[in-house]
Amino acid sequence: MLAAGDDEEPVFDNAVSAMARFLVKHGVPEANIHRLSAADIRGTAPSTVAEITRRIATLAIGPGDRCLVFVTSHGEHGKGVYLAADDDDLTPAALAAALNGNCAAVPTIAIVSSCYSGRFAAAPMTAPNRVILTASRADRPSFGCQADRVYTVYDECLLAALPRASGWEAAYRATTACVRRRERAWKVPASYPQASFGAATRGIALF
Repeated sequence: MLAAGDDEEPVFDNAVSAMARFLVKHGVPEANIHRLSAADIRGTAPSTVAEITRRIATLAIGPGDRCLVFVTSHGEHGKGVYLAADDDDLTPAALAAALNGNCAAVPTIAIVSSCYSGRFAAAPMTAPNRVILTASRADRPSFGCQADRVYTVYDECLLAALPRASGWEAAYRATTACVRRRERAWKVPASYPQASFGAATRGIALF
């Protein structure tokens, strides 16, 4: 389930498109990819709280399957990920409840890319079966939401790290190092990407 939460800049939909291409290249059938957007894009559903949580909770899970959720948008301090389609926020509690549906018993990767997204790497989101990656600490912004950019800084670093990573922990380390290099070059405060690796996910491979 891939969701771009705002369409004021192209960076969010660009990242969703790139993530979809990466998944297909690595064997995920296109029919298994649920793509949502705040923009009016053919073949995508609206990125609303109700649509995102419904789709996650009801993902069709078969033997050996995993769940992957990628949400990229603006973030609101102390609230969650902003969704322009219904002018609302996806909160950690709402996302955790959705992941407690059909994804509850399978390895699950949840990637939340927004300012102040570190709240998603703590309770109630954490679970033994979940890998959680976020673009920033709960009290820090992330960077790169300009209209002239292709991706946000975090999404660009993540998408570059995934093809070379041996697993999700390696992807987190490489992404974090890349983000910090960019922030130092820009002379902006560190965003401190966060992660949580559930006990049942240690050493889990990307695919």
